[in-house]
Amino acid sequence: MPHDHHHHHHIDPNAGDGRLVWAVAVNLGLTVAQIVGGILSGSLALIADALHNLSDAVALVIAFVARRIARKGATATMTFGYGRAEVVAALINYTTLILLGLYLCYEAVLRLIDPQGVDGWLVVIIAGIALVVDLVTAALTWAMARDSVNIRAAFLHNVADALGSVAVIVAGTLIILYDWRLIDPLVTFGIAGYILWMSVSEIGGVIRILMLGSPADLETDRVLDELRAIDGVQDIHHAHLWQMQEHEAAIEAHVVVSEGRWNEADAIKARLKTALKQAGIGHATLELECARHACTDVPRIGHA
Repeated sequence: MPHDHHHHHHIDPNAGDGRLVWAVAVNLGLTVAQIVGGILSGSLALIADALHNLSDAVALVIAFVARRIARKGATATMTFGYGRAEVVAALINYTTLILLGLYLCYEAVLRLIDPQGVDGWLVVIIAGIALVVDLVTAALTWAMARDSVNIRAAFLHNVADALGSVAVIVAGTLIILYDWRLIDPLVTFGIAGYILWMSVSEIGGVIRILMLGSPADLETDRVLDELRAIDGVQDIHHAHLWQMQEHEAAIEAHVVVSEGRWNEADAIKARLKTALKQAGIGHATLELECARHACTDVPRIGHA
């Protein structure tokens, strides 16, 4: 079976909490400055960037709270623990990004219909400060984003906002040089378009986990074929392969032990679990059946 899947990662659950707190603080401060600057300058693009920056701060708060919840162990009512809290947080963050992108498109259309005067210098100065803060925030969360879908959602908020700040600086410069008012709503469309593209492309993986889909880097049929090829296994059926949380895959299946090999059942199960661990599947529930009394007319995957 394939090795070195991301499910092998051992993440320090406490790593990065301080960085998240700092990232939230600087984003909230920046949001206030951008909103005030947007109102004073009359720039919709700057206000759009401010709203996105506010969503960054909210995303980071959600990510932080979800990380804390996810550390709780299993209980009688939550027997799998709270690990999926981070996946739920990612879904919330991507959904808010999509709604924000649609709202910005609506506002940009109104501004195209009725262009407003914009103070280009104020826009450039505030957007420049925003870009620095966005880059600092992205740097604070980058290392954690590689190993957490939750933090990755918050990190992508910041990347989008940094790009938005660059676009706003360009818009402000064009307004200063050419008094081109239409550039403001056009840049807003660009920011909104990127937000929507990024969010829609990422949200699918989050929904896949919540819908109990199989890990994206494991082919279910291939896993079952390789299990069936193990010595002493006659067949595999009633199989379910899913992600319990982002870095933990699980499988349950009925395993038919070859005729005359029932006395080796424990050894066969041990070989199966070893192969599954090598594939990155650490949680396995296997029901063994002897060949003479195995289920008949059952699907290989799922239940009939």
